[in-house]
Amino acid sequence: MDAAHILEQLAFGERALPRLAAELQSPERRIRQGALQALREITHDPERAYEAIHHGCLERLKALLKDEDASVRTTTAEVLYQLTTHSVGRQAFLRLDMVSPLLELLDEPVDACRKNVHRALKMIVDFPEGVGCMVSLGLVPRLVMKVAVETEDVLKLVLSTLSCCVRVDALSALNSGAVSALKERLTHSSTNIRRAAAEAVLTLSVPVEGKVKVCEEEVLPVVVQLLSDEDAGVRANAAGVVMNTAVITRGKFQALEAGALAPLLHLVKCEERAVCVNALRALTCLAEAPRARILLRQHLPLIQTKLNNPEPIIQRAAHTAVQVISWTP
Repeated sequence: MDAAHILEQLAFGERALPRLAAELQSPERRIRQGALQALREITHDPERAYEAIHHGCLERLKALLKDEDASVRTTTAEVLYQLTTHSVGRQAFLRLDMVSPLLELLDEPVDACRKNVHRALKMIVDFPEGVGCMVSLGLVPRLVMKVAVETEDVLKLVLSTLSCCVRVDALSALNSGAVSALKERLTHSSTNIRRAAAEAVLTLSVPVEGKVKVCEEEVLPVVVQLLSDEDAGVRANAAGVVMNTAVITRGKFQALEAGALAPLLHLVKCEERAVCVNALRALTCLAEAPRARILLRQHLPLIQTKLNNPEPIIQRAAHTAVQVISWTP
């Protein structure tokens, strides 16, 4: 039965999904592929997705992830991704342990299949139970390994998933060499990759161990260059890394030596809220160093202009910055 005929049956309310579930197990590749194509079409609808899960399609799809035919594996991963776009699909994924077989395809040789796998994984980590499951299955070190070798098309997904996971398990990433791997991606020609890599470094720089690692790997000189990036997201993330790392003394001095003050002051003028706030907070941390505080006093008028900003978060950041910069022993 071809996909068009199955869709026609569904339109008339006949029981096509049980037949689809059966055909996913067919020994003929053509029939398996036809059933997969039909599922890909109908699972855009949350109700149809629920019905597909109810009729056992997920269990059949799990088996097809190991199919000898690359096109079948690729379409299977695409259908699974489509199911993860629905809440009912994500819940079923965890209940039926669909994550483990997906992880077995991280080294899949077909790029399109691997991309679909990572699209599904990204959807799963976007909610707490999902990211907890990923971390418990040891995904973080495996993602770190992929940062250095993945194709550009897949890399952004890897970096986004990694950012979600390290919020829960930063130490595994740090112990796996994540900072070093991400440092190489901060200068990538793709804006999306630079932004995602900077976001991952930002997340890793939250714990003390991450701040120390950023300093040890001498990442701040690269990050300071990103403060002048053409993309606002990259600039916001870069300022956030400086903000986090400058909490420790070593981070302050490395940022100052890299010339962070001038570009951060320029970012204070930015209309983008995240950029401006992170720049103000980074300057506040750097102002705790006496020589930086002396230099920043010359720029107090600029920072004071933000005290009347319509955004309360910017007002508060500017107020704290003015207080620290104005402080005298």
